Order: sequence, then structure tokens, then C-alpha cells
Amino acid sequence: MSMILGMLPSILMIVAPILITAIGGMICEKAGVVNIALEGLMAIGACTAAAAHVLMEASGMNHSLSLFLALAMGFVTGGLFSLVHAVAAINLNADQTISGTGINLLSSGVTIFASQILFNSDRTREFRMGMQTDALGIYPTAYIALVVVLLSWFVLYKLPVGMHLRACGEHPGAAESVGINVKKMRYWAVFTSGVLAGLAGGCVVLTQTIQYTSNTINGRGFIALAAVSFGRWTPLGVTGAALLFGTAQAFAIIANNIPALKVLPTEVFNILPYMVTLAALVLFSGKNYAPSAAGKPYEKGAS
Repeated sequence: MSMILGMLPSILMIVAPILITAIGGMICEKAGVVNIALEGLMAIGACTAAAAHVLMEASGMNHSLSLFLALAMGFVTGGLFSLVHAVAAINLNADQTISGTGINLLSSGVTIFASQILFNSDRTREFRMGMQTDALGIYPTAYIALVVVLLSWFVLYKLPVGMHLRACGEHPGAAESVGINVKKMRYWAVFTSGVLAGLAGGCVVLTQTIQYTSNTINGRGFIALAAVSFGRWTPLGVTGAALLFGTAQAFAIIANNIPALKVLPTEVFNILPYMVTLAALVLFSGKNYAPSAAGKPYEKGAS
């Protein structure tokens, strides 16, 4: 028990960005658009936040203000890049998997190119100090994730706009027949997933490392996407899935420092989060809880 309590700050640090991203992916799919570009959008947000923080830190800006602005820039940049996916998937009726894959590939090139322009390297320059923990050893990102979960639940299930968004992912034709602008709702959902993924990327780079590199995100976006499915497209379920996968990641890091486990190769622990993710999806796959229109293009007036 004491070991678990000792791991709690690390677990929450790792879970927070996965959970924030997964909530964005859930909202996007609730509206009928599958966004597998979460990995790339997290990378865009992480690179933006790291570069902004480095430059503002060098200018002598207040540390707290620099962190806030860096997160805000990652938030906005993630949203802007998500609009590429929105245009392709909603206006052009492109295959959403291909569109998302394209953004994931684009993000790799864009972040390295931006780093080369700004820092003459394939990564951002190291910053002196990222986020600091509170008296309990918990990073602010855990509280941000909690707010995102509660706000998403309230909007989706307590406000009319949430009902409209869910209708667009279940029966877009019926939603259109009662005056709901399906394409507009889907745009907002994709944009929301983008800003949350960008914010999550900033959370990763400002808590778990001191610079952005091509390996900073390292599959977290795909784990978040798996959490949406494993969590049955509900805020509570997605939270539980993110906690499971994040705990596996935290244990993989901490296990290297446990003497009894040092007899095992480190590679065993490195693949643990991904094995847990795959096992969870296989063992608990069954009834399809996904919104019925998720991933399907929609044309106004189509039967």
C-alpha cells in the first residue's frame, strides 16, 4: 500500500495528459468523427509549449506566466492543426483514418522543421525549469485533467449542446431534420479534440521532460485513443481506462528501481504499457458501444 501511495504523484503526472487527450477523442467520436491524429496533435502542442517556454524564459518573463502562456499556445496550436482533419473529414468526406494518419506524419516533419528554424537542432533547447508540484507532490496538470473530465460530463449530459453533439454521432440525419447543423457541431468537436490534445502535449513536456524531442509523446496519443474505446465512450469509463494505462506506464518507469525486479530486462517494463493496452482491448472487446455514425461521412440531405 505504501508503495502505491508513493507512486500516486507519478501516476497522476502520467495519467493527466493521456486523460485530457482521451476526453478530446471521446468528444470528437461522440459527434461522429474519429480522430486518430491525437498523437500528432499532442506532438504539435508539446513542441509549441516547449519552444514558447524556452524563448519566454530566456527573455526573463515571470516563470508562472511563461508556463501559462506556453500551455495556452500549445492549446491553440493543437486546435488549429486539428482543423486540417476537420476540413478533410467533414467537408471533403475523406477517409478519416487516412486523414488522421496524414496529420501524425505531418507533425513529425513540422516539429523538427520548427526546431531547426528556432534552435538549429532537431529538438527544442532545454528549459531551466518546468512545472512544480504542490505540497502533496502533485502537478497542476492533474487538476487540469479533473476539470476537463467534469466539464465534459456536464456539457455532454447536462446542456442542450451536448445532446445535439451526441445526436450528430448517433443519427445525423435525424439531428439535421430538427434543425441541428451537423457539420458545425462536428467542426466544434474536432476542434475541441485538437485543443485538448495540444494542451495535453504541453502538459507532457512541461512535467515529464525539459525539452521537446521526436520521442516526447512516444505513443501517448494512441494510448489515449485506446482509452476512448476501452472506456466505452463515457467520461467515467475513459477516466478509468486512462488511470489503468497511466498506472502501467508509471510502474514501467518505477520498476527499474525495484531491486527484486532488476533481474528482468528493462525492455520488459518498457513494453508493459502497450501490452496492458492491447490486453485490455482484446479481453474486454465485445458489444460495440461506439456512436453508430462514428467514422462515417455525412452529406446534408443524404438518406
